[in-house]
Amino acid sequence: MTHYITPEKLTFEQIEKILTKKYKLALSDESKKLINDCKAYLDHKIATSDKPLYGITTGFGSLCKISISQEDLSQLQANLVMSHACSLGEPVHKDIIRLMLLLKAHALSLGKSGVQQVTVERIIDMFNHDVLPVVKELGSLGASGDLAPLANLFLPLIGEGEVFYKNKIYPAKEINAKFGWEPIQLGAKEGLALLNGTQFMSSHAVYALLNAFKVVKYADIIGALSLEAYDGRIDPFLPQIHEARPHPGQIETARNIRTLLEGSEFQKMEKTHVQDPYSFRCMPQVHGAVKDTVAYVASVVEREINSVTDNPTIFMEDDLIISGGNFHGEPLALVLDFLSIAIAELGSISERRVYRLIAGDRKTPEFLVANSGLNSGFMIPQYAAAAIVSKNKQLCSPCSVDSIPSSNEQEDHVSMGGNAATKTVKVIENVERVLAIELMNAAQAIDMQRPTKTSAYLENFLAEFRTIVPFNSQDRVMYQDIEAAVEFLKQGEFANFE
Repeated sequence: MTHYITPEKLTFEQIEKILTKKYKLALSDESKKLINDCKAYLDHKIATSDKPLYGITTGFGSLCKISISQEDLSQLQANLVMSHACSLGEPVHKDIIRLMLLLKAHALSLGKSGVQQVTVERIIDMFNHDVLPVVKELGSLGASGDLAPLANLFLPLIGEGEVFYKNKIYPAKEINAKFGWEPIQLGAKEGLALLNGTQFMSSHAVYALLNAFKVVKYADIIGALSLEAYDGRIDPFLPQIHEARPHPGQIETARNIRTLLEGSEFQKMEKTHVQDPYSFRCMPQVHGAVKDTVAYVASVVEREINSVTDNPTIFMEDDLIISGGNFHGEPLALVLDFLSIAIAELGSISERRVYRLIAGDRKTPEFLVANSGLNSGFMIPQYAAAAIVSKNKQLCSPCSVDSIPSSNEQEDHVSMGGNAATKTVKVIENVERVLAIELMNAAQAIDMQRPTKTSAYLENFLAEFRTIVPFNSQDRVMYQDIEAAVEFLKQGEFANFE
């Protein structure tokens, strides 16, 4: 139950296992050697070089022209962490903080950052003991790295800031003392290596994608249930039409729906209508385009989390220390905007299916309830879904088209990827809520058409759902059902229906 950090690539599968199975972290011997060799090289370079080294023997940003004396190099790095810790707003999700610690430890272990082994070991200690620094969601421009949130993340290394421990917030000094952790004396460049990086953005991106991988599967499962409940036709999902327009996600979605409906009694019934609305008929095209987007975004994010994104970067083999721009979040900002737009579309088409299911224009009563008038049934969950979809439209305004210069115009173009990251997590959580409402509607509509049965897979799925949210025979408090349905989706495990 230990994940050894090595130069090998981290994958989403590994990361999900580390989080869900509560793996511990440890440095491999190979990573220890890379860290120590790079640190020794940097120390030698500082001692022998007569040229200024950005952020190592100079100030930061527009202060890069100011040289710092040897005796002040450690204080320079501590000052950097303290002065830059300006993240504000709501604390980010604890799993995202865990990801930030994991991804930063992985990046620093690639041997191009010039940090001490003890610094990386302390980051790993915090992860392993679930001592999670309090990081807020606002403050990153997504260039020069995620400076403000990463500074808050690493304040505890020098005995400052606050941490979550056992679901309470404590001063970092108090928890450090509990574990016998002395403040780290940051070496030259270390503060910059800790703060200059994209781990705030990339951790949100990984968290968002792990949820997105589930949401795109649920969209197919719940969409198939709605198709059944609405007496929809299988024709638009036949393989021939998708082979004529062979987008991979489209083909996959159509295959999923066919597989999910295999053996369904609803599909054996004669259909009196010749065509279904787009929200049913075009699931392969819409769900499929989202799948293709998720796959592309995942490829960019996986590349990013296995990259060196601090600055300057040390290349021992070439005897070079290069001040460049690998901290710039543009690759993440663009794809996170793309991901939020794509996943929001799943919520948009889902809400339209919700509306159709309560319209009473096929085989189920208006608002999916007996004694309508006395009972409002599923009228208002559709309102809630519509409000959430509208909110997502506002959130999906792209962050990456904006830039506000900083650091006295030295940093004159930024990505705003931090904002793209935090809003994308919110969009995906909102879509999960819309899908939960659709699931409630579809389950109700199918149960109102009993004894007809859907496929074996979907019957099992419905039976499990009904242990959480029972059939609605008359009006009751609905928000509790919606919250239970959301939790059902969050906790669910997928059988192999493909």
